[in-house]
Amino acid sequence: MSQQIATASGTATFQGAPMAAAATSICEFLAFKLGSEEYGIDILRVQEIRSYEVPTRMANAPTHVKGVINLRGVIVPILDLRMKFNLEQVNYDSFTVVIVLNLGARVVGMVVDGVSDVITLTPEQLRSVPEFSSAVSSDHLLAIGSVGGRMLILLDIEKLMTSAEMGLVAQTLQ
Repeated sequence: MSQQIATASGTATFQGAPMAAAATSICEFLAFKLGSEEYGIDILRVQEIRSYEVPTRMANAPTHVKGVINLRGVIVPILDLRMKFNLEQVNYDSFTVVIVLNLGARVVGMVVDGVSDVITLTPEQLRSVPEFSSAVSSDHLLAIGSVGGRMLILLDIEKLMTSAEMGLVAQTLQ
């Protein structure tokens, strides 16, 4: 199975361990924590990072959809990935943030435990995701990034947020 990662200079195809030989581009990911794991998303999808504020709850929304906030006149749905990924419940504290994502014509916020930094990964630092059953579908995982002693689970955030299981209307996110 081959996967593709969008890069600044095009799309790099990922087959097996390191990226294909034609991929010499560098990818930048925003690193964030959910529970004890560290994840990464394409920095180009990030609109802003905000401190957590309690959103307005929406009736009949899935439990991982915390509600909506008004962000400078735009109504933004807020999703808690800890709840979606079935992680232990964590209290909202001063480190809890909302990463506001720009996904085409839609803006979506996701609650995470904290943001650490922007990490630049070369194709040699990317490894294939092993096949196993998890709360995150393997279709929503790009690769495992390894830098120093850190391992980042790299999410295809656009695919994840536009999937039917997230409870958002996928057609409006495209």
